Amino acid sequence: MNQKKYEALYIVAGNLSDEDVQKIADQFKAVVEKNGGTVESAGKWDKRKLAYEIDGHRDGNYILMHFEAPAPVPAELSRLMRISDDIVRHRIFIREEVPA
Repeated sequence: MNQKKYEALYIVAGNLSDEDVQKIADQFKAVVEKNGGTVESAGKWDKRKLAYEIDGHRDGNYILMHFEAPAPVPAELSRLMRISDDIVRHRIFIREEVPA
């Protein structure tokens, strides 16, 4: 199956501990791997104050994940992030390789 490279950036609620944030990151990493993808990197960026309040959250933990997967995987990942109470915002992008 044809695989593309993606980048997922999501914000986890700021009131969670580092252990809980890591569990959430591992959970979404497992979703990609279970559906035939491979995760190149996934890690917490930083805890930052949000520019504006989102659903009562004033700060959040930013997580960036680079992965390669078949086309249906980003849609499933987005669906799971949308229904998760711990995810404040998320975006998934197709990574395009820039020729040198």
